[in-house]
Amino acid sequence: MPTTTQELRALELLTLVSYGRVSTTMRAMPFVAPARHVVVDGNVLLRMHAGHGYHRACAGGVVAFGSDNFNVGGTDLWSVQLTGTAEIIEPTARELELFGAVPTLIDGAAYEPVYMRLTPQFFSVHTLDYCAGRQTQHTV
Repeated sequence: MPTTTQELRALELLTLVSYGRVSTTMRAMPFVAPARHVVVDGNVLLRMHAGHGYHRACAGGVVAFGSDNFNVGGTDLWSVQLTGTAEIIEPTARELELFGAVPTLIDGAAYEPVYMRLTPQFFSVHTLDYCAGRQTQHTV
């Protein structure tokens, strides 16, 4: 259970966005995969596509999970990273409701959901503060 102000802030920020990235290794190679997340009782529940098999690499191991509001814009940007153990779960009806609708397709194939519970052990929160009038240009 989160106890410090930073841990509580990290979980609070995660409730403001729906998706993040989970990372671990598979056959000694690192990977990063998108995951829908919800925060329940101090844990982060993840929904991923079972078809890629990433959940098998995560299950029972240590994973990192990160999310941010960088694509939202504004003057106060943040990034949260959690590290902890992951386990495959069967979510409750209440938890399924929090996740919302399951995508129909992923990469053109039928989406098959799998759920994991991430029990965070390390938390980090980073903030970027910009003055009003921040300009972004991605191409010239």
